[in-house]
Amino acid sequence: MTGRHPYDAAASLADASGLETGRSEGLDDDGAMAAPPGLWPGDPGTLRAPSRRALVQLLRGPYLSAARHPALWSALLTDEGTLRSRLADLFLDLVVDTDQEVAFVRNVDHDDVDTPRVVRSAPLTFMDTALLLHLRQRLLVAAGGERVIVGQDEVVDHLMVYRGADDTDQHGCAKRITASWEKVKKYGLLAATSTEGRYEVSPVLRLIFGPDQIAAVRAQYAALAAQAGPAARGDGGSDPAAGAPSGTSAEDRVEELVLDLEEHP
Repeated sequence: MTGRHPYDAAASLADASGLETGRSEGLDDDGAMAAPPGLWPGDPGTLRAPSRRALVQLLRGPYLSAARHPALWSALLTDEGTLRSRLADLFLDLVVDTDQEVAFVRNVDHDDVDTPRVVRSAPLTFMDTALLLHLRQRLLVAAGGERVIVGQDEVVDHLMVYRGADDTDQHGCAKRITASWEKVKKYGLLAATSTEGRYEVSPVLRLIFGPDQIAAVRAQYAALAAQAGPAARGDGGSDPAAGAPSGTSAEDRVEELVLDLEEHP
């Protein structure tokens, strides 16, 4: 997940007319793509207006999709090579999934190069992680191309099992889940549908929370379990309030979910 950049929100609207009418301006006499005229006096830019706006959307984040930004998606595919080059100049990598029709940028991470962290990451709480893994799991088990629609109440009910063995504050746990839900909505990973209270899970979640991130979560929770000891892990005890099986802690249940996700590459 990325921080948002201070661009004018109006810049996310594409000049769709230049993409939908099929006009041939921008081609030279040989039929090759020529550099467009400046958009304003003295403009040194060489990208077409829609491609510039696609670049802005990628930088603003959290992602660009054909469903939400059809004109920008078309511009991205047309000028993908140039946009990759512009982003690489900023130490950013462009990720494009043409099957899911989504794209986003991430920091270049290479052992041999000292690169700055251009895109900020949002810290995740334990419940944030559990929620994201649950939503990602829903995406992975859905049939190809099928939209995944969820409601907040059903998600809260599902995540209530991730309370710790010694946590009897059901109301407090529900508040933490709701806070995580609102955070995921803020970053555009849940989009409102025409049905009140129902939200579509963005397919980009499958990409931005990939195998590397899941492996990191496994390592983190393994460390937590090792530090906690038998009592904190729930060994020999039960958690009737959370509805969990005997000897299972919240960390153990997230670990089980991570393993299940890894079985669906």
